Amino acid sequence: MSAQRSPALVHLALALGGFAIGTTEFATMSLVPFFAPGLGIDETTAGHVISAYALGVVVGAPLLAVLGARMARRTLLIALMACFGIANAASALAPTYDAMLVARFFSGLPHGAYFGIAALVAASLVPPEKRTQAIGRVMLGLTTATIVGVPFANALGQWLGWRWGFGVVAVLAAATMAMIAWAAPRDSGDPQASPLGQLRVLRSSQLWLTLGIGAIGFGGMFAVYTYLASTLIEVTGSGPAMVPVVLAVFGIGMTIGNIVVPRFADRALMPTAGGLLLWSAATLALYPLAAGQLWSMLAIVFLIGIGGALGTVLQTRLMDIAHDGQSLAASLNHSAFNTANAIGPWAGGLAIAAGYGWTSTGLVGAGLALGGFAVWAVAVATATPKRVAATA
Repeated sequence: MSAQRSPALVHLALALGGFAIGTTEFATMSLVPFFAPGLGIDETTAGHVISAYALGVVVGAPLLAVLGARMARRTLLIALMACFGIANAASALAPTYDAMLVARFFSGLPHGAYFGIAALVAASLVPPEKRTQAIGRVMLGLTTATIVGVPFANALGQWLGWRWGFGVVAVLAAATMAMIAWAAPRDSGDPQASPLGQLRVLRSSQLWLTLGIGAIGFGGMFAVYTYLASTLIEVTGSGPAMVPVVLAVFGIGMTIGNIVVPRFADRALMPTAGGLLLWSAATLALYPLAAGQLWSMLAIVFLIGIGGALGTVLQTRLMDIAHDGQSLAASLNHSAFNTANAIGPWAGGLAIAAGYGWTSTGLVGAGLALGGFAVWAVAVATATPKRVAATA
């Protein structure tokens, strides 16, 4: 039996996995111009590789959470990261487009389940009034990846070849497995847990409303983020060299949001979620006005990034309402956000194609954030005192 590690060390180990996942999720987009010719395909076709990863997240989050219901969480986390590492190594070695497509799908499968189980482990190590802060520390791995991991993987891919951009993620996965094996507390699992017990949580209207908040409300941020580089070049008039800088500022905003916002959420969870949605609606609505100047663009992108803390807040909400379906509910959060990652760019693209310009994505995003707020209002109105007492 290993010595009990401090919660901070466990959170660091779990965050390293988030850093690996965030690096591959976002860096793949920046590596498209390099692996497309390497695999003999055009960039439009290469975009399907990103969709394959997102599909893997949506499918894998509930599937692996249910199948791993009886496993010890420490063992499950190591197994998930092993699958993730192998799939990224396969991505680095993919000889053809078809092989790459399959490898990226399998890379996405452990994504949601890993974050869901990691959130449960992180929250179990601290007092109940600090759960959201603990989850926020795990999510710092994902947000830090947008500042450090993505630029590094992109630079490595340009310097040594695009395959190294995926290879370094496989190395990070191996390091995460070692850290979790060393730091995470040993547990015996729950032999009484069953896939059917996990699936019962799907009967909860509050679960679906919470997932709806994320799937719609978070789509606003993705509507802007997807077309941010084009807006910088075409509207702001910045050169391509400024794109990584602005993306890093966005990541800094997300990181600070995940440090500060959970402190409020641990005191008033749902009010904080509602406040974040209104924050996002306001900052996204200001985006078209700020796009003309670089200094104002940097400021508004930073403020929009703070709204990314919504994912951490909703993670805690799902844990509160899940009862016996903790693993499934926690994992589904990332299925919802990958749904948002599909809805936001699609809606923003419609506005651009209709001739409203690159900055119209801000107003589209504000509308999606308000749509998420409307779902939030329904969730609050239908959360009966009986449900609240049961959650407590």
